[in-house]
Amino acid sequence: MRTAYDFSPLYRSVIGVDRMADLIETAMRSEGDRTYPPYDIEKIGEDAYRITLATAGFKADELELTAQPNLLIVSGRKASGDEGHTYLHRGIAGRDFERRFELADYVVVKSAQHADGLLSIDLAREVPEALKPRRIEIGAPGGFSEPKRIGDDKSDRQAA
Repeated sequence: MRTAYDFSPLYRSVIGVDRMADLIETAMRSEGDRTYPPYDIEKIGEDAYRITLATAGFKADELELTAQPNLLIVSGRKASGDEGHTYLHRGIAGRDFERRFELADYVVVKSAQHADGLLSIDLAREVPEALKPRRIEIGAPGGFSEPKRIGDDKSDRQAA
């Protein structure tokens, strides 16, 4: 059962939520045949992630990774090499696939390894230095003058 949501009130009242609404709509679409190949997403550090896809039957040269801004596309194209094989049962899926991963801002692909039928893709969130939070020192009005202390008048000293 699919429930449709109308995001038009967000578009009228908040600027810049169109990307967030698109992400929600994409996530709500039915998976259908897009469940192949199975995958895991794990957080391996504060700003580090790993996607592991089960790519049994694929060689490294039959897999392709394409990184675009806010999008990672992993595709597998099986080379035709089944000539001369007669299968009584074929349980290892070897069909072509394309898997898309929406990435948050500043998430980049660092590396990819293919071993033991698993494709591991390491990602990291790299926020530019100019966008990182920084601490601003608050100065005294009119420059760097010494703060005045209460009761520091000469008349207060003489009366005492």
